[in-house]
Amino acid sequence: MNVFLDHWTGRLSSRFRWCVHLSPDVSRRIRDYKPCLPHRVWDPVADLVRATVAAAAPATSYEVKHLLHAVGRLAVWADGSGLPRDPAVWLRTETIDRFVLSGCADKEGSTAQTYATWLRRTREALVWVERGEAPHVRLSSSRDPHPPYERGELARLRAWADALPGQARRDGLAMMALGAGCGCTPGELTRMRGSHIRFTHSGKAVLDKELIGRRVVCRMAWEDVLADLAHTADTAYLFRPRRKVEASKNLVSSWPARHRPSGGLPRLSARRLRSTWIVELLRERIDPAVVAMAAGMKSPAGLAAYHRWVPPIRDEEVDRLLRGRRQ
Repeated sequence: MNVFLDHWTGRLSSRFRWCVHLSPDVSRRIRDYKPCLPHRVWDPVADLVRATVAAAAPATSYEVKHLLHAVGRLAVWADGSGLPRDPAVWLRTETIDRFVLSGCADKEGSTAQTYATWLRRTREALVWVERGEAPHVRLSSSRDPHPPYERGELARLRAWADALPGQARRDGLAMMALGAGCGCTPGELTRMRGSHIRFTHSGKAVLDKELIGRRVVCRMAWEDVLADLAHTADTAYLFRPRRKVEASKNLVSSWPARHRPSGGLPRLSARRLRSTWIVELLRERIDPAVVAMAAGMKSPAGLAAYHRWVPPIRDEEVDRLLRGRRQ
């Protein structure tokens, strides 16, 4: 595998068994990439990392910076482990698995699994490139949010989950309390333990900020449920505590597939529960900046797609807000 630089256009080309041309911007990012590592560690693998990413980038949907970071970290680890300086060796399935287990010991389980996904997609992309075939068609799902549950549906689903036996009851209520009560994403739902919930003297249930990276207070309607679940779980996971891994591909989606409500009720969905939480806050006219912050969004602009489910403000309320108060 070789990388060629066209000095006239600034473009990089990576030749595996055929030639892949990259845009000047992508070429620049790959060419200028330099992690915060000593020269003696990075220099021996630098060109091979750039060549690997240059070849794989056009056939993946991931950002180049993510591929550079993951492949670079893998390469440095492999070189330090005495493996040959060969991307074909680095990207073997068994090498990636070893890297995730031992080379990512300082990372959270979800971060290590993300690295593994990026590396496996890089491997798949190189297989396509090596054969001289066209890259995969990039499939993408709609960015539209999942529709919220109606209030009547949510109440009936809560009663259904509360009537389930044993651990199924706790799993169903945990999904609902963390989703509709706290706005957790599916990934956050799987990582939450009983010890990650803090209760104040006034009864507020506050989620661990270090775990999710923002301040979230549970909705009052779900406080008692969450308190009971947290007390029972203690340091164990709130959702599916008997699992042996922190996360897996179908950990959240497989539960509703096994537990289907009757009476025409829709299945439980972690994403629909989160949408329900967001829409409920917007319907109560809570400041969009506060909602976006609690939802982990970069700005209130991320809430635009949810407003279709928020009824317009009545004229009387508009007048009151615009008129303001006497000075």
